[in-house]
Amino acid sequence: MSAAPDDASQARTNEQVTIARRAGVVAAGTLASRVLGAVRDAAVASYFAVSDTDAFYVAWTIPNTLRRVLGEGAVTAAIIPVFSEVQTREGHAGARRYVAAISGAMLIVLSLVSVLGVLTAPLWTTLYAAGYAADSNKFALAVTLTRWVFPYIGLVGLAALAMGISNSVGRFAVSAFAPALLNLVVIAAPWLFGAPVSWLGLPAITALAMATLVGGVLQLGVQLPELAREKLLPWPTLSPRDPAVRKTLMLMGPVVLGSGIYQLNIVFSRLFASFLPTGSQSFLYYAQRLVEIPQSLFALAVASAALPSLTRFRNAGDHESAYTALRYSLRISLFVAIPASVALVVLSEPTIAVLFRRGEFGTFHVRETAKALAYMAAATWAVAAIHPITRMYYAYNDTRTPMYCSALNLVAFVLVSLGLQASMGHAAIAAGTSAGSVVQLLALVLWLPRRVGPIGLAEVRGAALRSCAASAVMGAVIYDVARFGHWVDGAASLRNVAVYAFTVVFGVAVYAGACFIFRVRELEDLMQALRRKRSPRL
Repeated sequence: MSAAPDDASQARTNEQVTIARRAGVVAAGTLASRVLGAVRDAAVASYFAVSDTDAFYVAWTIPNTLRRVLGEGAVTAAIIPVFSEVQTREGHAGARRYVAAISGAMLIVLSLVSVLGVLTAPLWTTLYAAGYAADSNKFALAVTLTRWVFPYIGLVGLAALAMGISNSVGRFAVSAFAPALLNLVVIAAPWLFGAPVSWLGLPAITALAMATLVGGVLQLGVQLPELAREKLLPWPTLSPRDPAVRKTLMLMGPVVLGSGIYQLNIVFSRLFASFLPTGSQSFLYYAQRLVEIPQSLFALAVASAALPSLTRFRNAGDHESAYTALRYSLRISLFVAIPASVALVVLSEPTIAVLFRRGEFGTFHVRETAKALAYMAAATWAVAAIHPITRMYYAYNDTRTPMYCSALNLVAFVLVSLGLQASMGHAAIAAGTSAGSVVQLLALVLWLPRRVGPIGLAEVRGAALRSCAASAVMGAVIYDVARFGHWVDGAASLRNVAVYAFTVVFGVAVYAGACFIFRVRELEDLMQALRRKRSPRL
C-alpha cells in the first residue's frame, strides 16, 4: 500500500532537512580544509619562488588528477549505490563481505598505479609539462617531485573508499574533516621536513612532497576507527567474481573514462601553461584553489549528502521523491554558488592581494592571478549545478551520459583556450575552463529527462533567477565598498585586511537582505534546517 499524500510530503520534507543537515556537516569540514588550504597556499607562495612552485604544482597535479578519477569519482558513482543495494538485500553481513571484496580490488589497483607512476615519472612530466623540456633543471625538478608525490594516489584513493563506505551508512563528519590534516602538515612542511631534505641533498621544495605523503597517511588513518565501530573494517579479500564487485567495476568503467576525459582539462591546462611565461602554472593553480572553495564548500557537499537519498528513493521505486530531492539540491547549491561567482569576480584582485601579496609574491603576480580567478569564477554556478545532476544519473545507474557530457566539456575547453591564448595568455586557459563547464551543464540538463523522467526544472529556474537578482544587488554594493582598500601597495596591511573582511561580511548581509526582499525561499529553507536538532548519526 502506498503512503498517503500527506505522509509522502512529510517524508520528502524530512529528507530535504536530512540532506541539508548532512551537507552542513560536509560543508563545515570542507570549510576547515579550504581555509587551511588558503593558508597553506599563501605560506607556500611566500616561502618559495614561483619557479619552484611551478614545478611542484605540476608534480602535485598528476596524482591529484588520478585521485579524482580513481578515488572520489569512482567511489561516489559506483560504490555507494552498490553498497546500498547489497545492504538492503543481504543486511550487514552482506555489506561487510562487499566491503572486504571491493577493498581488496581497490588496494591492488591503487598499488599498481602508484608503483607505475613512480617508475614512469618522466613520461608523466612530459605529458603535463612538455614546455619544461627546454629547461633541463626545471624538468628534472618536476620529475623528482612527481616521484615523491605519486604514492599519494594510493593513500588518498583508499581514504576515498573509506569515505564512501562511511557516507553510505550516514557517517559524514570524520571523512569531511580528514582532508584538513593534509593542509596542516603542508603548512608546517618547511619546519617538519626541512632538515631531512637538507640531509638528503634534495631541493628545499621537496619538503612539500614529503608532507603530502604524511598527509595522505593521516587522511586514511583517521577514518579507520569509525569504520571499525560500524564493523565495516574487514580484512581485504580477493573476490573478482563477486557479483557486487563486478557490478561496481562495470559502473566504474564509464565513470573512470568520464572523469578521465574531464581531467584532461587539467592535463591540457598544465601542458598549455608550460609553454607560457614563468609563473603561469602557479597563477592558474592559486585561482583554481580559490574557486574550489564555494564549489566544494556547499555544492559538492550537497551532492555528496544527496546521493545516498537519491539512491534509496530509486531503489524503492519512489521516483517523485528522487526528483524532489534533486530539485532541492539544485536550488540550495545555486543559492550559494551564484553569489559566490559574483563575489569572486568582483573581488578577484582584493582576494588575491590579501591572501598572497607578501614575500616572493609581488604586485605583478597578484594581478595575473586575479585575471585567472575572475575568468574561472564566472562559471562557479555551473560547476555547482553539475555535481547534483551528475549524482542523479549515478543514482539511476547511468554513468555513461556524464562521460559523454565530460567529452563536450573537453572540446569546449580546448577550443576556447587555444583560440584565445595568443591574446590572453594564461587567462585564456581560465576562460576555457569556465566555457567547458557551461557546455557540460547544458548537455547534462538536456539529456536528464530522457534518462530519469520529467523532473520539473522550472522550479529550479525560478529560484536561480531570484538568486541572480539578489546577487546583482550584492555585487554592486561590494564593488563600491572594496574601493576603500589599497590593493596594490600594502595589500596585506591590517587596514586592508579589515576592509576586505568587512566587505565580505557586509556582502553576505546584503545578499541575505536582498533574498528576503525578492522572496528567495532557499534562505528560509537553510534557516529551518539550522534550527532542527542535529542528528546523532552524523
